[in-house]
Amino acid sequence: MNMLTDSPDAVTADWAAALLDFWFNQIEEKGWWSHDPELDQLCKERFLEVWEEKRLLPAADFLERADEALAAALLFDQLPRNMFRQSATAFATDPLARDIARGAIAHGYDIQIGGAGRLFFYMPFQHSEALEDQELSLTLFAAAGDQQSLDFARRHHAVIERFGRFPHRNAVLGRQDQPGEAGTASEGASW
Repeated sequence: MNMLTDSPDAVTADWAAALLDFWFNQIEEKGWWSHDPELDQLCKERFLEVWEEKRLLPAADFLERADEALAAALLFDQLPRNMFRQSATAFATDPLARDIARGAIAHGYDIQIGGAGRLFFYMPFQHSEALEDQELSLTLFAAAGDQQSLDFARRHHAVIERFGRFPHRNAVLGRQDQPGEAGTASEGASW
């Protein structure tokens, strides 16, 4: 064993460092919100194996370091939306992402990381179909002071408050549209 890596506090795990570099330095903000099939494929090529392996672990396994908690939140919340676009699997690890985000926030990792990373700790709550998570999302994004992110959080919250779910997920989750959902589904399809 390498003495530099014997301690879990010594270095960031390779998978986490690679994911953070990929997300923040290679694709950057311009790619975060795109619906680019090439990017989706690249996410799958680079991180599908990691996702499959790590999704079986409990949230607590990702909470020893702020950077690894952020990488895990991305791995289980953002990357599945790219790797499994238009599939129910895109949402399969949302509960794990929320558990990691809750633990990270309890540790103060969101404040420690700051910047865009802070906002990605809050995204799992914005993606939740539970109203209490949506309300937490509003509180967190408001405290972060990023008006654009808060506006998106408000839009997500409004849909959940109205329907109790995201209608744009109905087709891939095998759910029937409720009255009024069809029009709203097209509005939220980009997120």
